[in-house]
Amino acid sequence: MVSRVIFWTGFGFVVRFWQLGIEMRPFFNRKALWAYPVFGGVGASFGYWLQGVDERQTKMLQERKEAILEKRARRAERAASAAAAAPTEVVA
Repeated sequence: MVSRVIFWTGFGFVVRFWQLGIEMRPFFNRKALWAYPVFGGVGASFGYWLQGVDERQTKMLQERKEAILEKRARRAERAASAAAAAPTEVVA
């Protein structure tokens, strides 16, 4: 989780550098230094949210996988019991 938050924090800083580069403004201006923590914080927030989305989706997929496997096992049991209970036909 920490790696994802750190990555998106860095991405926020890179976006700020890119913005200043496009505007051809100095990267480190005393009046504009407050924006770096803001961009980093927004990036970190996005990374934290994205981690939560990933965990919820993984949990949901695991639950669905277990439900499908249980359903297949029940179907196999029914098929096995139906095959065992079916009378066999003897041809003379």
